[in-house]
Amino acid sequence: MENITITIMLIVSTICIVSSLFLLINLHKNIRELTKTLTHQYNLIVKMQNILKSKATVNETTDKAEIIYQDLLQDLIPIMASIDVMPRTTSEHPLWRALGGIMDEYAKNPFVLEKLRRAIKLDSNIAHNVAHYLNRTNMFLQHMSATDTDGILSTTFTDGLLGQSLTFFAQAQALASSDK
Repeated sequence: MENITITIMLIVSTICIVSSLFLLINLHKNIRELTKTLTHQYNLIVKMQNILKSKATVNETTDKAEIIYQDLLQDLIPIMASIDVMPRTTSEHPLWRALGGIMDEYAKNPFVLEKLRRAIKLDSNIAHNVAHYLNRTNMFLQHMSATDTDGILSTTFTDGLLGQSLTFFAQAQALASSDK
């Protein structure tokens, strides 16, 4: 009888040990899956955070760009009046309409460069507006180059109306300075 009791106790102990071992293995497997899931979720949260930071940076850049656009436009208005150029009649932003009007007029009539040169030479306010425009445009393009990771946006600005007008105004300023 003692042997049967010992055998039963041994069988029950073995079953308990095997069950405990099985539960431990399953628990370890579940903990490993939980760790993988949490790591994956953490990586997703980091990606979302980076995207939100990127969008916040883009929104901040857009807001700053609008302020710069208005500042540049304030410099262009008296310049356009002095060289008798009207902005484009499109639905673009007023800065692009103004720059487009200047560059369109210059493409039609290269004498506009001479008009601007004279205006810079004869009117200190126009000379100041041109110098301020050149300075702010250069700063803006440098900022775009520094913040634009892939270079697409900064290249668009540099090759577009902003870059063309920068060349045009710099050329007129250089011509006015060389005539002194």
